[in-house]
Amino acid sequence: MSFQPGKISSFIARQQHSSFFESQPELCQGLAKDLNNESIANREIANPNLADETKFLYFAYGSCMCPVDLKRSLGENTHDYVVGTATLHNYRLGFLRRSLRRDCGVLDVVPTPGAHVHGVLYQLPWRLSDRLDVREEIPHRGYRHETVEIECNGQIFGNVRTYVVVDKLSDEIAPNDWYFSVVMRGAITCGLPQSYCWKLFDHMHQLQQQRQQEAS
Repeated sequence: MSFQPGKISSFIARQQHSSFFESQPELCQGLAKDLNNESIANREIANPNLADETKFLYFAYGSCMCPVDLKRSLGENTHDYVVGTATLHNYRLGFLRRSLRRDCGVLDVVPTPGAHVHGVLYQLPWRLSDRLDVREEIPHRGYRHETVEIECNGQIFGNVRTYVVVDKLSDEIAPNDWYFSVVMRGAITCGLPQSYCWKLFDHMHQLQQQRQQEAS
């Protein structure tokens, strides 16, 4: 199913008066703007040209799907390193770690037969590897490398790096509004399937509603 910005945008518009968005109207407005920007949602993503550098393949499924946010950590523009939208089979998403830096739940992938996770495949210069590890809190045992196979552009790519949580929680923790926004912006601007964007949005929204109910 192709991504259709208008349908999800209308859903977000209906949420503007919900308890979730009343405290963060900028988030709702920003997502609606991105969802209606067809030049972003439907753009062609070119393969990077890194012939003169050693490189590695990296599958992003959370906040790193957003090239703009990834640039903040890696220190350079990452749009040209995007290979395309991609699928990790036999894994599922879960908010199974509390990030000390962000003080909220953050995404993880868990082996689950028959499930799948959509994301973005990057081909990054090896010189950026250490910076990516720092972002993923490897020095503090936040995440670790996991080598996986990824389906992208009708091909199977082996020896792809992704990151998985080291000490997984038994129950999910809600993301904060900043993390919610960055994950959705990455999913939308890189053109993940519409049904998956709906599912991702609803998953995070339900976790935040549950947190609000427990706090009341």
